[in-house]
Amino acid sequence: MWFVMTNHVHMLVTPMAEHAVSETMQSLGRRYVRYINKEYKRTGTLWEGRFKSSLVDSERYLLACMRYIEMNPVRAFMVKHPGEYQWSSYQYNTQDKSNQLIEDHPVYVGLGDTTVQRKTAYRELFDQYIDKKILHDIRDTLNHELVLGRTCFKEKIEQMTLRKTELGKPGRPRVGEEQAIYGAGYLVY
Repeated sequence: MWFVMTNHVHMLVTPMAEHAVSETMQSLGRRYVRYINKEYKRTGTLWEGRFKSSLVDSERYLLACMRYIEMNPVRAFMVKHPGEYQWSSYQYNTQDKSNQLIEDHPVYVGLGDTTVQRKTAYRELFDQYIDKKILHDIRDTLNHELVLGRTCFKEKIEQMTLRKTELGKPGRPRVGEEQAIYGAGYLVY
């Protein structure tokens, strides 16, 4: 799943190894910046900052994230329908376009028994608006690089990684709360 806007890129990837996403982004950044600098006879960095990522509970949020990504040009008033935007995986997911970079996720495959059924079912998802709370959750977790998922999924990830999966309360913890928070095994950064 990919999507290129004029000022940013979205990718929805399933890493097959630890650190695969960060290493891929690092490699892509180096190669692309080198290419652009050479092609346009320029120097220096190309992007403002580091990429942001969020772990996604595929069973609950994958299709919502796919729709969120592919509806970007519609929300930006660039096109009226996501199928009109050529720099997106929408055509692959809904039409007979091929793309060697995309491998169907099991959740997408579960939309139908045949390719035609899957593409039709996926296309029909765009007949409905994405719930505003889900839109907010996607943006919020991505901006804060947290986990997008059900409570049980977040708890499991927190236990595995010893990292917070949700935003904490704003401000400094009180003296009594400080022990409870830092004694829980969270990484503080």
